[in-house]
Amino acid sequence: MSDVELARIPAGELRTARGARPVPIPAFEIGVYPVTEEQLGEVLGVTASHPRRPAVNLSWLRAVRFCNALSEWEGTDAAYSVDGDEVRWHVDSDGFRLPTEREWEYACRAGSASAHYGPLAEVAWTASDGLSSPQPVGGKHPNLSGLFDTLGNVSEWCWDLFDPDRRARDRAFRGGGFADDAGHARASARRGAAPASRFDDVGLRVARGAFDAVAEVPCADASDLV
Repeated sequence: MSDVELARIPAGELRTARGARPVPIPAFEIGVYPVTEEQLGEVLGVTASHPRRPAVNLSWLRAVRFCNALSEWEGTDAAYSVDGDEVRWHVDSDGFRLPTEREWEYACRAGSASAHYGPLAEVAWTASDGLSSPQPVGGKHPNLSGLFDTLGNVSEWCWDLFDPDRRARDRAFRGGGFADDAGHARASARRGAAPASRFDDVGLRVARGAFDAVAEVPCADASDLV
């Protein structure tokens, strides 16, 4: 299989807003690139029309399935279990998983306090490029942690509920896509959608790293995992 290359992100602190108390972030690993069509196809047994493009049109639930399948492929314990309409994250597992929003933003910023970790035209595919589809990964400059395409090209599903205070079970995605303007292709921008939703500019980037408890959050529909 085309290897999923990971970067080690050291522990540190994330400032989520000016004047806000910094949030501690433990060390973890995260994909150097978004998951490609080739990688998704090899793990899930589907055809890759454009092997080096980011995999898109996959729901949050399918992203969970991919993480579990990749863990099995690599011989590690699955990070998730599914029971009916519930997905449980076994945070003591070292299997592949979706990053949390805080992990994603911390990795994206790579120490930068700005909305973009470099000139946007040099680091991200956005609406200003006039594109009609995602571009092969790695075509723009990386951030200081060596991560490509965290801004622009495709947005990326995260583990978190988009709004935990509402009854909706929408999940968050971050980063902005090829058709987004600079307002959406920035480190702090966030959007969300139902777990079974699919978009032509939303993919995923895997993470790894164990914690010391168990998190359980119900999902809207687990049928996409079949």
